[in-house]
Amino acid sequence: MTLRQPNIDRLLQLGLSGMAEALEEQRDIADVDQLGFDDRLALMIEREAEHRDHKSYLGHLRQAQLRIRADIQDVDCRAGRGIARTTLTQLAAGDWIRQGHNLVLGGPTGSGKTFVACALAHQACRQHQSVLYRRVPELVAALTRARDKGTHERLMGRLGKVSLLVLDDWGLQGFSAEGRRDLLEIVEARHGRKSILVASQIPVERWPKVIGEPTIADAVLDRIVHNAYRIELTGESQRKRNKPPPLDGGDNRAPA
Repeated sequence: MTLRQPNIDRLLQLGLSGMAEALEEQRDIADVDQLGFDDRLALMIEREAEHRDHKSYLGHLRQAQLRIRADIQDVDCRAGRGIARTTLTQLAAGDWIRQGHNLVLGGPTGSGKTFVACALAHQACRQHQSVLYRRVPELVAALTRARDKGTHERLMGRLGKVSLLVLDDWGLQGFSAEGRRDLLEIVEARHGRKSILVASQIPVERWPKVIGEPTIADAVLDRIVHNAYRIELTGESQRKRNKPPPLDGGDNRAPA
């Protein structure tokens, strides 16, 4: 009587599904008996490590709630885009996140800020970093709802703890008095410890006007910009490159 199936069942009960899969696959290896015990065990351990890494990545990706599941290799780094492939590769390594630095992505509408932000955030998930993506208008509304529901403190705690907080569409609308205070608390909690990635079509020089209160605006900028890498994306709108093909009978696409 073989113990292989009971062993597989026991591994699954213990939550070692990667090892169970590897052991089951060894049934189909004709010359598996030529491998020593240590070699077969090493294969199972390696599969378990891979399984756990992938599970961790999927968990971080799910919690990040990225707007786009973009990949670093798909970022357009052609001449005139404002970001070199070497710069992107260096950012993708993630040292700036581990060191608690910030990143400000600027550029006009359609320049690819959201795509680059989500690609870097996706890469951080692959490196088992906790990430949270939020459009600023939606975040402000969520904080207001949380205050009404009594969950404001819990949400603020989450915003302060993730390794990378992505704030997209920064500056599309102004901040209320409560929104300004929340913003200052968030950047203060993260300053020097956790990273913020801001994507905005509003130049940094105009941020004080968007934030409103000069004292709070100065404090926010001091905690974000002075500890940040800054990249200004340029070039033709990336959305124009994604226009649908013409319909039969002529070019029926929307004008550029």
